[in-house]
Amino acid sequence: MTMEFKKIWQERSALVEAQLVKELNEANPLDKTLCESMKYSLMAGGKRLRPILVMAAADAVGAKGTDYLTTGCAMEMIHTYSLIHDDLPAMDDDDYRRGKLTNHKVYGAGMATLAGDALLTLAFEVMLRQQGVSADTLVRVVREISTAAGPDGMVGGQALDMESEDKQISMETMKNIHLGKTGALFRAAIRSGAILGGASEEALAALTVYADNFGLAFQITDDILDVIGDESVIGKPVGSDEKNHKSTYVTLTSLEEAQKLAQDAVDTAIDALKIFGGEADFLRELVAYLVKRNK
Repeated sequence: MTMEFKKIWQERSALVEAQLVKELNEANPLDKTLCESMKYSLMAGGKRLRPILVMAAADAVGAKGTDYLTTGCAMEMIHTYSLIHDDLPAMDDDDYRRGKLTNHKVYGAGMATLAGDALLTLAFEVMLRQQGVSADTLVRVVREISTAAGPDGMVGGQALDMESEDKQISMETMKNIHLGKTGALFRAAIRSGAILGGASEEALAALTVYADNFGLAFQITDDILDVIGDESVIGKPVGSDEKNHKSTYVTLTSLEEAQKLAQDAVDTAIDALKIFGGEADFLRELVAYLVKRNK
């Protein structure tokens, strides 16, 4: 990582943290425990990748990325809702997330489910607070994100993933699972940032290729870390895919082949950015960092 890359990430992560608190304070849940449960998971840390990607994509097309912090925070709410639900006993049944007890271990499965529901619906209220764009552009972005989060995207991928447990699946099915479950929100974050920033069709197409390969590299690396990662660094148990009898890029190929596939995706993502200048350097360095991360 270059010093400039670290500086941008740290500054923008801090902006996201502060804005998330502000957005939560704008909400007025009827139930105090529900409010605490929402805050418990939303403010539990994490890489804040999706809001950072919204801002970085806007930067890449010549806009000021921080102008779209509101939309980025809405995406983080959607991501957090998906993690709460993913950890539930009826799904992956995980005890830890980001080094803390999962939401349902603290508040119970019922309240955790409602906290996820609340964050998902609040996200769209927050999205509609985005300033500085036309109504048509905002509607386009809301459609982009809602499609990515729904049955054609993340939820559809989660359903495929659940139905693939205890089964030997093909590489094609694996790709479809992760294009939905993991890749769809990354794609929506990057495309939304570009659209908000007034991207040309050429720039949007290039960033879409980048986004798809970013998501692929991220997921393959997650599969690798589930095998060789350090639980104290990752913040959740390793081996959960094996526990849940899930096929992964590692089990369908090998550790070495999965590492090569991840690097190939990184190379393709970086190549997609060749039409951009230095304004896309953060995106270039970010995807290269993905395959070297330890959490």
